[in-house]
Amino acid sequence: IETAPADFRFPTTNQTRHCFTRYIEYHRCIAAKGEGAPECDKFAKYYRSLCPSEWVSILSLVSLSSLKLG
Repeated sequence: IETAPADFRFPTTNQTRHCFTRYIEYHRCIAAKGEGAPECDKFAKYYRSLCPSEWVSILSLVSLSSLKLG
């Protein structure tokens, strides 16, 4: 897995917020462009490289419709 590029919004070593933001960006992308859109692949790669797999499992259980993505 390739690591996500540096993001000026997250300058510290704690990447929790960066992980969550990339996860939300991915879901915004698939909501806008559809499941399997190739331009969303980079966001999936980013959150998968930043987030521990346990977090991804938990985030996947959360209903994204309850989160404000816009």
